[in-house]
Amino acid sequence: MTARIFRSIFLVATAVLLASFILIFGMLYEHLGQQIQAELQSEATYIAQGLAQSGAAYFNGLHGTNRITWVAADGTVLYDSDSEAAAMENHADREEIREALTNGSGQSTRYSTTFDERRIYFATRLEDGTVLRVSSAQHSVWVLIMGLLSPVIVIFVLAAILSGVLASALAKRILRPVNAIDLEHPEQSEVYEELSPLLSRIYNQNRVIDSQIQELQRKQAEFTAITENMSEGFLVIDGRTDLLSYNTSALWLLGAEAVSKRQSVLALNRSEGFRKAVELSLSGEHNEQLFEREGRYFQIIANPVCHEEHIAGAVLVILDITEKHARESMRREFTANVSHELKTPLTSISGTAEIIKNGFVKPEDIPHFAGNIYDEAQRLITLIGDIMRLSQLDEDSIPLEKAPVNLYDLAGSVLGRLKTAAEKRGITLTLLGGPVSVNGVSQVLDEMIFNLCDNAIKYNRENGHVRVSVSEENGHAVVRVADDGIGIPAADRERVFERFYRVDKSHSKEIGGTGLGLSIVKHGAAFHNAQVTLESELGKGTTVTITF
Repeated sequence: MTARIFRSIFLVATAVLLASFILIFGMLYEHLGQQIQAELQSEATYIAQGLAQSGAAYFNGLHGTNRITWVAADGTVLYDSDSEAAAMENHADREEIREALTNGSGQSTRYSTTFDERRIYFATRLEDGTVLRVSSAQHSVWVLIMGLLSPVIVIFVLAAILSGVLASALAKRILRPVNAIDLEHPEQSEVYEELSPLLSRIYNQNRVIDSQIQELQRKQAEFTAITENMSEGFLVIDGRTDLLSYNTSALWLLGAEAVSKRQSVLALNRSEGFRKAVELSLSGEHNEQLFEREGRYFQIIANPVCHEEHIAGAVLVILDITEKHARESMRREFTANVSHELKTPLTSISGTAEIIKNGFVKPEDIPHFAGNIYDEAQRLITLIGDIMRLSQLDEDSIPLEKAPVNLYDLAGSVLGRLKTAAEKRGITLTLLGGPVSVNGVSQVLDEMIFNLCDNAIKYNRENGHVRVSVSEENGHAVVRVADDGIGIPAADRERVFERFYRVDKSHSKEIGGTGLGLSIVKHGAAFHNAQVTLESELGKGTTVTITF
């Protein structure tokens, strides 16, 4: 702005200076013309007096800077100071000659082609009727200017420098109050009165902008608080896949470190599912894709963002569905296992019943076949009961209320029911500890202890030992079931609590059971806010501890 003010002032000063020169030279030129006419008139008067006294002899020895012409009344040139009179043309048609003959005197100004210059003429009629004319050349303005060129240039340069210095100083002085305006508090600035409306507008605009900034900051803080507290990943990209916004969860889910400015979102993850979600969303299509990273499964939901019928970008939401995927896998595995476990006894029942139906069984063998049907039916009932119990534990919908239960008495009852099974294999059952009570569902606790003791007998060696201890440790009720049986391999210890999982599937038929015993223990412990730990060593036995 300083340059513009300086330039404007300088140009105005220069223009004024040029206009002044032109006006001065014009006036000077006009003044010189008038002065020349006055001088010609005076000279003509003196010469006329000389002619009146001396006649034509007066011209002899007459020297002057102006041209003198003596013309007869008929226009014949009698004398000319610059040319031969006889050789000159008749001057009767000259304007100043005609006026002098008519009015006594005349004057004119015209461009002489003979001398290629502008000349001023004055003519006066003498007493004898002749006309005396005196003329002088007047140089043009350009000749006058050229004659004064050097001083004019010096004056112009000095004036230009002076105007430039003054313009620069004036521009700085004008802008100094403007530059000193405090834009944060314009109402406190002292400036020209003409700028007061502008300062008022700036002040009002500042208030509006501050209000808008505060609102944007509030919304940004809310948005950041929401997105940063989301477990889901959140990404916003533009139409060129450049990342505009994201939350920490997105980087964690994608396994990315710090993100550089305007980085392509495709650099965060190059899996096919992620790339396809980005491409489809930027083509205007809502889509959902799955991708896997380091053993975890993710679902990405991509929606295009439209602005004036154009795709401006996309919003991506990433969900960790590893647990859901695991549950689906478990559900499918559970369904397959249930189908298998149900099919085996049903096939046996159906086959035995078909043999009896077709009369292929002797009367004396009917009790044996009926016994098979009964055993398989009981197996089905037990399996269905275990499944129902697991379902109730999963949904926390046990139809019984919790009450104080003496774990020592409950463990003694369980060992009493398993005594016959243990004696068949020569296994010794031992109950240690003393009365300890917990608040729980007696039926569920009974099933938990029963399943642990039943497994300890089934997977024990002949003539082995099963020790059940009930105690209180550090203020917690603890039930511990230990055997000295075959033990569990390290690779299977994390999975034995899964439904239908068996360490030795080849002997599952002869061992019996539904494969849900330890699952019921695990879910029953969770129902009672208890913790289950397992310690085992191949060939030395297994110890399962429930800490309430």
